[in-house]
Amino acid sequence: MNALPIIATRHAFFTGKGGVGKTSLSCACGLALAEAGKRVLIVSTDPASNLDEVLGTQLTGVPTAIAGAPGLFALNIDPEAAARDYKERMVGPYRGILPPAAIASMEEQFSGACTVEIAAFDEFAKLLGDASATSTFDHVIFDTAPTGHTLRLLTLPSAWTEFIASSTGGASCLGPLAGLEKQKALYAATVAQLSDAASTTIILVSRPEKSALREAERTRGELAELGVSNLRLAVNGIFTALHSGDAIADAMTARAALSLAAMPPALAALPRHEIGYVAKGTVGLDSLRALGHPLPPAAAPLNAAYPALPPGLDGLIAEIAATGHGIIMTMGKGGVGKTSIAAAIATALARAGHAVTLSTTDPAAHVADAVAADIPGLSVTRIDPEAEVALYRDEVLAKAGADLDTAGRAMLEEDLRSPCTEEIAVFRAFARTVDQGRDRFVVLDTAPTGHTILLLDAAQAYHREVLRTQAEIPEAVRDLLPRLRDAEYTKTIIVTLAEATPVHEAERLQADLARAGITPFAWVINQSLLASGTTDPVLALRGQYEIPFIQKVTRDLSKRTVLIPWRA
Repeated sequence: MNALPIIATRHAFFTGKGGVGKTSLSCACGLALAEAGKRVLIVSTDPASNLDEVLGTQLTGVPTAIAGAPGLFALNIDPEAAARDYKERMVGPYRGILPPAAIASMEEQFSGACTVEIAAFDEFAKLLGDASATSTFDHVIFDTAPTGHTLRLLTLPSAWTEFIASSTGGASCLGPLAGLEKQKALYAATVAQLSDAASTTIILVSRPEKSALREAERTRGELAELGVSNLRLAVNGIFTALHSGDAIADAMTARAALSLAAMPPALAALPRHEIGYVAKGTVGLDSLRALGHPLPPAAAPLNAAYPALPPGLDGLIAEIAATGHGIIMTMGKGGVGKTSIAAAIATALARAGHAVTLSTTDPAAHVADAVAADIPGLSVTRIDPEAEVALYRDEVLAKAGADLDTAGRAMLEEDLRSPCTEEIAVFRAFARTVDQGRDRFVVLDTAPTGHTILLLDAAQAYHREVLRTQAEIPEAVRDLLPRLRDAEYTKTIIVTLAEATPVHEAERLQADLARAGITPFAWVINQSLLASGTTDPVLALRGQYEIPFIQKVTRDLSKRTVLIPWRA
């Protein structure tokens, strides 16, 4: 137990379902390499990165030395900053040459989620595909975003390369794709590095939980299809009760054992590293060192002085039910339990006699698995990116392509093969789902924080994009932002855990929502060991660790807070 993955290759990726501990393990492995005398660079490609917090050093987009860890450096790829730089590289050369109206038109084309994605990938490709960019380091470790985003990132080299190869009109008028041909060699090198087992190791990080292991297996299969073969499995946070008799400790032990025993065979066949449960958080260098060298647990003094804990979920659901219809969105960092909370709210509303749709915008979510059985009045749906792309493409070709000649139609089809099309298609489906809240409850289990904010920010970019393709703007899209800002129509629930990183991430999410004109309805603190009643020394110690974070939420961040105990 507590055998950290050994990184022998120059490049390593840590990927997996949100909340499994990718950042902690990537930083712990990077720190171990640095303390063994190597020069190591850790890179976060997550729009919602918490690398700064874990390493205790303020990071930027360039390698920054980590205080207290000689040889260890880190950087954050900031998607928004990358997009601004990318936009200026594309538009800047034409300033003073083209008229102001033309420059304004170009700048509009480079606004929105698509440019952010391309620009972030551009930075990623430089680090992986251009050896000179990281030549001063022995190892480059990528702390990647939650699985859905990661897979999109990893498949982008192939996607853009395929798009360039099939392009006959120089990417026509789709602004963000300008100049991709120049990057073709770099992208080819990136693909080669990803699939080179001697150069790159992929560590699939999971918890000893069925949903996380299922996600790891899905990732394993998709990476295998991409030709990535050097895979390892790291199972993080395995808890084993020292003494039986405590219901919570026994349940946690049993759950982990059953999940590992039921692991898919192909996943079980991978080289495996098992890391034990850490009672305290993994913020700071000392905590990262403890991941590989755990100390024996000490008994935790129970704090009887803590004031009354926040209430459970029932009162919040009753308050929502009184409105009769509308949108409920669960939001937060990956792995905090958004899907479980969304399913619990949807199930309770349906059992109270309401018509309810439970859906998700998260490509890695499993909302159907979170609902125990068929419940009258409850329908479970999922926004399927492939189906939405096909629907959008057919609509645009039917309307905008009807009067085009052969060359014009070919150019339009070329634009629609761009990976950017998926963002627009999924956004339309999101707007349609929100529209259903007029006469029923729609509970949306949303994607992890960074992707969600990009989706919400895409509203104005969407308008520009549909004008470009001459598609009609559906009424649901026109009404979307006003509905999201209407506190009577949309109730946003921020879900977190009583831990440093999830609470700080949720605090940033609340600030982002405020800038978008959206005020959260409530906060839910999920899976609290403090509220569980456990007397196991390790878990009780973890419960004590939760107290300042519960206090921060209830006192400083939310006027309406729910606390849900960890249940046996």
